[in-house]
Amino acid sequence: MKVKLKVKIKRREETAEILSDFIKLDALLKFAGVCETGGEAKAAVQGGLVKVNGEVCALRGKKLYPGDTAEYRGVLITVKKAGGESSPPVDK
Repeated sequence: MKVKLKVKIKRREETAEILSDFIKLDALLKFAGVCETGGEAKAAVQGGLVKVNGEVCALRGKKLYPGDTAEYRGVLITVKKAGGESSPPVDK
């Protein structure tokens, strides 16, 4: 007996707006809510489960800049620079 199976993986897309020039990968995963703790983010990255710009990245300190993407557990996160009048003032 032959069986045809089609699996459709849904990918959720999120945008993370940052005030700084970059965000580190493990911090992004926590900030976006795909990991509950820093330890979970660290384990996911070091375990090779996270893709940055379409390629597996095992560097948890990897800097992501506006326009970069990270993917974990079917969630695609795009980094965007926060701007305009809707963003809070930056303390110096």
